[in-house]
Amino acid sequence: MSLNDIEAVPVNFTDPSREGAGCHAGKDVLLDAAKAAGKSDILDKYAQTYPAGPHDQPQSMCPAFGSLRVGLRMERTATILSGSACCVYGLTFTSHFYGARRTVGYVPFDSETLVTGKLFEDIREATYKLADPDKYDTIIITNLCVPTASGVPLDLLPDQINGVRIIGIDVPGFGVPTHAEAKDVLAGAMLKYARTEVEQGPVSAPANRRKDLPAITILGELFPADPMSLGMLLEPLDLACGTVVPTRQWRELYSALDGAAVAAIHPFYSASVCEFQKAGRTIVGSAPVGSDGTADWLDSIGEACGIASSKIAAAKNQFLPMIKETLTSAPIDARLIISGYEGSELLVARLAVESGAHVHYVGTACPATPWSASDAQWLENKGVVVKFRASLEDDLAALNEYKPDLAIGTTPLVQEAKSRAIPALYFTNLISARPLMGVIGAGSIAQVINAALKNRDRFAQMKEFFDGVGEGDTAGIWEQKPVARPEFSAQYAKKLAKQADQRKSTATQ
Repeated sequence: MSLNDIEAVPVNFTDPSREGAGCHAGKDVLLDAAKAAGKSDILDKYAQTYPAGPHDQPQSMCPAFGSLRVGLRMERTATILSGSACCVYGLTFTSHFYGARRTVGYVPFDSETLVTGKLFEDIREATYKLADPDKYDTIIITNLCVPTASGVPLDLLPDQINGVRIIGIDVPGFGVPTHAEAKDVLAGAMLKYARTEVEQGPVSAPANRRKDLPAITILGELFPADPMSLGMLLEPLDLACGTVVPTRQWRELYSALDGAAVAAIHPFYSASVCEFQKAGRTIVGSAPVGSDGTADWLDSIGEACGIASSKIAAAKNQFLPMIKETLTSAPIDARLIISGYEGSELLVARLAVESGAHVHYVGTACPATPWSASDAQWLENKGVVVKFRASLEDDLAALNEYKPDLAIGTTPLVQEAKSRAIPALYFTNLISARPLMGVIGAGSIAQVINAALKNRDRFAQMKEFFDGVGEGDTAGIWEQKPVARPEFSAQYAKKLAKQADQRKSTATQ
């Protein structure tokens, strides 16, 4: 089937009357174009699954990085991107920077192939050429902003070619709020495909499937040591830590769907949760972080799996004293604000509070979901301001209001904090890349936080030494000390004010 066989509404991004159209057109233009091109259903679904906040969406990297990362980490999986060359270059560069060692396929286009529908035919041809069952279990094709806005219909691709599964997804920056949720777009699409396969008949079991104990499926990208900690906590309940979604192999999706229950460690995987619920699985929110979090999580897992209260109590008696001792031995005596876009920000805040820290504010780029409600309630009961869909402006406002001893957050927040001589840590690389669960995770963040707090005096000394350097008119590299010219600044200010008045006068005529 080709585009000639269906009715389509081509969108001419090269129309000179639409200045700025194309990948730089802006969210509203691209959104309108996508709806006009027949993408209303998928965009409405995204809007419902990933609700936006009071503003359009948090400032984050390209959302497609999330789905691309999930696909590139899977074995026997090929990835094809369809989008502007600059976007594809940036995404592949970032992915390989984060350790991907797989080739990314790219189907280029120009104005003619985009508008006439030839781009879809090119994608279809590339997919057929790549579909080798000896090399791949699945091929993932991702539409970026412009192909999505122009209505390139990946749903017209066959479900499988030569036994290779074909999955097409749209991950536009104007439809998916964050890269974290883009992980869910692909994970949910794969779970839906795998669930359909299971419903149609027997499937191949993964080689590492647990057969001796019921397994708990784990939802969310975890630090490598965390599944081990989860397994230790579950063992007294006669349960095992099962498959972690996103998976590394296709067949692991089957065992994930077959779990005794699903632990939504990262609560923003809404599409994936929907697939698990359709498979009849109970979803448990939050995570075993700190003493309170571990106790509540063991209760919830035990209830979901029908475990006797005596076994749950025994597990608590075994682990909670060790967790409390670890927290006490590595206290955090400081005022913090925490923000990020990984989805585990509330868990980190809980662990910091139980370590003794005074956490004023925690922001996350992800939305509030039923599976993050208990974390938010616990933090708010401790006096923490919780902000879902937090923007950079929210983070900076918290920095201004609370003046913390340490800021943990995104790159721009860290940059601003350090410019004020406030120690700061980048959440993604220094916090989320550490174990958080159980006994092992109890003292993990205290070490890095306390080490950063020791730099306060050094920051103050550096601030005093470099005060005024590289700011305002002195920014840049100079061979001689720059001389201030306030008369020039005043002259340019008058010119700019005059131009503004002329534009205002023209607009009102």
